[in-house]
Amino acid sequence: MVDTTPLTQAVDHFADRLRAAPQSRLQRSAAAEALALAREFARWAQSVEEPGADPREMPDAGMFAAADQVLVAAHDLALVLRDEGEVADAVRRVEEARKRAGV
Repeated sequence: MVDTTPLTQAVDHFADRLRAAPQSRLQRSAAAEALALAREFARWAQSVEEPGADPREMPDAGMFAAADQVLVAAHDLALVLRDEGEVADAVRRVEEARKRAGV
């Protein structure tokens, strides 16, 4: 079993920062970055769980739901990651999105 703690900690921190961000920051870019990452993680998890199937896109539930969406998608992804390299890649993606979001 792969230790996905680094991923869950990174995404928990990102989600907490998003929840604490002012509405203006969410409107500028933070919510869009979180949704993009959530969609990326959802596609990744689906490709592992259902190889060859057309991925379903996570809907945009609004800027105030973005933190929850990225959190759910990352935790779903954590369940299907196969090795430490994938975990490190996912953590890197969370950190990059957090920096782009400015939170």
